[in-house]
Amino acid sequence: MSSLDTLIKLHRWQLDEQRRRVTEFENLADKLRAELRRLEGEKDYEQQVAGGSHEASFTYSGYAKTLIDRRAKLNQSIQETEQQIVEARAALADAFAEVKRYEIAAANRLLAKHRGLERLRQQELDEVALAGFRRRAR
Repeated sequence: MSSLDTLIKLHRWQLDEQRRRVTEFENLADKLRAELRRLEGEKDYEQQVAGGSHEASFTYSGYAKTLIDRRAKLNQSIQETEQQIVEARAALADAFAEVKRYEIAAANRLLAKHRGLERLRQQELDEVALAGFRRRAR
């Protein structure tokens, strides 16, 4: 295995790691958004309960304050996660470009090797043809 093949393998592994990282951040963002939706559903339910019961309406204000804090924290976490997704995608694009660079170099090296072999083969054929021509010319 050549050093170029080793580099390709290493960079493909790094590319896979970057893909996993992007996926993890996207899953985290999805979970946070789901939690935010669940929180909104819980708020609607608590509002209905508080509107229907005089005793429950006294405790709703404390719940609403806690809800506002939780919503703000979730929104902040979602924004941070989305920023991490943007950064991870940029790193993924860089890793992909690096892999492509090495793959192109390997393909060019292989193409040059094939061209060299083809040139040698053609030289051998030319020598055989020239020897045949010389034999016939005598």
